[in-house]
Amino acid sequence: MAAKVISGKQVAEEIRGELKQKVAELKEKGIVPGLGVVLVGEDPASVSYVTSKAKGCEEIGLYEETIRLPADATEEEVLKTVDGLNKDPKISGILVQLPLPDHISVDRVIGYISPEKDVDGFHPVNLGKLLRGEPCPLPCTPHGVKQLLVRSGNDPAGKHVVVCGRSNIVGKPLAAILMQKAEGANAVVTVVHTGAKDISYYTKQADILVAAMGRPNAITADMVNEGTVVIDVGVNRVPDSSKKSGFRLAGDVDYEPVAEKASYITPVPGGVGPMTVTMLLYNTVEAAIWLNQS
Repeated sequence: MAAKVISGKQVAEEIRGELKQKVAELKEKGIVPGLGVVLVGEDPASVSYVTSKAKGCEEIGLYEETIRLPADATEEEVLKTVDGLNKDPKISGILVQLPLPDHISVDRVIGYISPEKDVDGFHPVNLGKLLRGEPCPLPCTPHGVKQLLVRSGNDPAGKHVVVCGRSNIVGKPLAAILMQKAEGANAVVTVVHTGAKDISYYTKQADILVAAMGRPNAITADMVNEGTVVIDVGVNRVPDSSKKSGFRLAGDVDYEPVAEKASYITPVPGGVGPMTVTMLLYNTVEAAIWLNQS
């Protein structure tokens, strides 16, 4: 029996509906959440992401301001821009679009963002709070994965979650989120990576398998047990001459064969992807609430 598809698009729309209502209630109290975006250069993927974030803000009623800097902007200019947003009362959330040009230190820029306005959840202070189980903005993609699991009826509590990948953006924070003694978490988590002699030894033990490796079709059907819940975070460009663009998007999971064995699965595109921007909007709204309480 083929797996049930978990639609990230559908869940994202559901969350955006909830956020729209919350923003309307905040505006009645005189609070308008605002997102400040810093874009350095004209990387096409980055421009596309920033555009989708601006549309999302408009959709749920957030104030949004994008500051565009040239690719040759100095690190000091970027830091000065971030500092301006830190001090701006109209801005509750700050996002510096990655990647940055090579001559700019990502760590220094992220560390310069006020932790209370760090809606990407990448600031070292927030990552420390995350590990300790303290309230903080959660990194958007891992938080999106958690929401997909909970809202599709696949609460990770007590389940064995195997996370394939140990990046600072997905693998590590997702493991930290799901291992917490908290609602929508409380899982037994294994993180597996290229250091493992046999990745399938671990993936076959998973109740919930999360693929975040950045390699197309890395998870094949023989690596997955019947009834596993499969979340595919990967977005890879695969050459395809039949497409006008010359490529198609593929996940880290060999979708069709794995879907025959899984109980639930996320597609690529349309799975985890739509959740990332939505959770950024969620963090911006939560930051506005927190800033007005402190």
